[in-house]
Amino acid sequence: MSKIISLFRRSAGELRTTRCLTVSALFIALNIALDLTGLTLRLSSELRIGFGYLCNASIGMLFGPVPGMLAGICTDVLGYFAGNLSMGAYFPGYTLTAITGGLIWGLWLYRPDGGLLRDSRMKRILRLVGAKASINLFCNIFLNTVWLTVVYGKSLSILLPVRVMKNLVLLPLECVLLYFTVQLVLTCRRAFTF
Repeated sequence: MSKIISLFRRSAGELRTTRCLTVSALFIALNIALDLTGLTLRLSSELRIGFGYLCNASIGMLFGPVPGMLAGICTDVLGYFAGNLSMGAYFPGYTLTAITGGLIWGLWLYRPDGGLLRDSRMKRILRLVGAKASINLFCNIFLNTVWLTVVYGKSLSILLPVRVMKNLVLLPLECVLLYFTVQLVLTCRRAFTF
């Protein structure tokens, strides 16, 4: 338990650095821009991968769960007000999902001692797959399905099987994209020492 408390304390300390604030702001802006432009990888009419999660994962990896959760709030609320006003009233459940996602990214990927840089390739891959699988299971399948039933009144028994299958099919490709993005971010981190 003391390791978790220490991790959160260290992560919260990142918020005092200019580096954390500027890099997080850039990733938040990139996430919102990607969402507003509708840039996705379409596999079929029902299966598509957005790229915003790569920005959130990068924030969680670089700065931990506390900035990751705050970035989740910012991307959800600012993204809603920037371009999603036509989708109806604001629903705070999706913000809770974004906060939870930032927490999961930070817990799986943040290593204040630079551990992710020193991890073997296999250990890094296992961390990335674990993080993305946790996001898909808890945030995408569980929380977002509950929010869809609350907002649109659709039956959970109808939504759940479709959402489970969709997330299982997309998981391998999302993990591959995540791996290459993390490699790029870690390379930039080494080059620019941020």
